[in-house]
Amino acid sequence: MTGQVLRETTSERINQKKRTRSELLRTARRLIEEGSSFSVADVADASGISRATAYRYFSRPEDILREAALDAIAENVHLPDEIAKGGTVEQRLDEMVGQIFRMVAENESVFRAFLSAAVTSDEIPRSGRRLPWLAEALKPIEGKLSKPAYEDLIAGLSLLTGIEAIIVLRDVCAMDIDRAEKVVRWSAQAMLAKALAEAE
Repeated sequence: MTGQVLRETTSERINQKKRTRSELLRTARRLIEEGSSFSVADVADASGISRATAYRYFSRPEDILREAALDAIAENVHLPDEIAKGGTVEQRLDEMVGQIFRMVAENESVFRAFLSAAVTSDEIPRSGRRLPWLAEALKPIEGKLSKPAYEDLIAGLSLLTGIEAIIVLRDVCAMDIDRAEKVVRWSAQAMLAKALAEAE
């Protein structure tokens, strides 16, 4: 029982940290749209969050600028209406994985810089933008898989939908970007088919 309470408390803290981070990023984006230059302290003041707290998330204004830019880029990822309303889960996943891949590929230098900063930082985990996108794509089969199987599928697909996949396929496997996209989309369908086969 104590372990469960501890896990719940830890989860609440992580969620609170994510909410605080999101609020700082929303404020930074608003300031960017207004054409304002700002410091981390300025963003904290405009967010109603203490400066000390803000500096635990972002030590330099360029850090918050980079993440705010990524948020803006990520807003363009969504399922088209015709696929969202009538597409099969295979179509939904292929569309979503393709969109995420192209979004990352078109902004590769930004994402590489972001990953470099992330792996050398002891800050809290990033927001995991890809997870809600994948969950949206898999909505038609959420109830058909056990909770562990569904979570494993999301985790597996998350390996394919970020800058990490591009680094492996381009830097390690020496693929051009078009072939890399085909491999990622093929791999996503293979994962989905395996999960569905095991659920039967």
